Amino acid sequence: MSIIRSRLAGVGAYLPERIVTNDDLAKIVDTSDDWIVERSGIRQRHIAADGELTSDLATAAAREAMEDAGVTAADIDLIVIGTTTPDDTFPATAVKVQANLGVHQGFAFDVQAVCSGFLYALATADKFIRSGDVKTALVIGAETFSRILDWTDRDTCVLFGDGAGAVVLKAAESEGKNTDVGILSTHLHADGRHRDLLYVDGGPSSTQTVGHVRMEGKEVFRHAVTKLAGVVDEALSANGLSSADLDWMVPHQANRRILAMTAKKVGMSEANVVVTLDKHANTSAASIPLALHTAVRDGRIKPGHLVLIEAMGGGFAWGSALVRM
Repeated sequence: MSIIRSRLAGVGAYLPERIVTNDDLAKIVDTSDDWIVERSGIRQRHIAADGELTSDLATAAAREAMEDAGVTAADIDLIVIGTTTPDDTFPATAVKVQANLGVHQGFAFDVQAVCSGFLYALATADKFIRSGDVKTALVIGAETFSRILDWTDRDTCVLFGDGAGAVVLKAAESEGKNTDVGILSTHLHADGRHRDLLYVDGGPSSTQTVGHVRMEGKEVFRHAVTKLAGVVDEALSANGLSSADLDWMVPHQANRRILAMTAKKVGMSEANVVVTLDKHANTSAASIPLALHTAVRDGRIKPGHLVLIEAMGGGFAWGSALVRM
């Protein structure tokens, strides 16, 4: 049976120039390189410059992805950005990126699912492509997460960084088999009962301020391992595949121990898990496309490889996607 699938045609990324190491943070908060590495695996992060906006990061990543895919502004039907740190309350950051890129047709909007934002955006764009409404979509994860950090809270400020990653999806006829190239399936979940375990203590309707990240780290860790392993199994089962069929897992880059325990639970070797956490820290919605870009560019992920993407973030919101490159 012939069906339309979303094929990943290009990847792009952007990281701010400024790098902040663990030793740099130790000068402003009670922490150390050893403490941060032991608990998270993070060694450094990129921080946006004054005046550098989420839309700037997103635009740079999008331009690289478009060039990689060989598409122009005239080809883009849809722009979806996953972000928790938009430039403005409104309009959507996606429309600013649309203008920056010179895209004058189609439609553009943001998706807010925190660390699962890129995955939610990817699933949304995939549905539009499968429906036949969209031929070419630009999907971006972009964050200036440093703007919502409490730099006196060592439990949170050491974990996050800024960046953006992007992919171009193109509609393609496929056979409807698990050997097809493209997005095989996406699986999204949310459970608002856990809101108070990971949240920002501000917003336009509540405090009329941006607020800061607050997190119950141990509880988030416990939920993450269980939920991520479950959603990986869900994606594999939906496609009649097993972990032995996977070439790579590209997870949200939250914590090195979460990555290791999730891989163990689903029966994957850590050697097949793409890890950029040490260099990028947790860039929320940007972490998956940044990691994907790294592994495509360095040649680890090749055409034909089966890649499992997964994430969990505030909400809780979590999910997975299975993609054949």
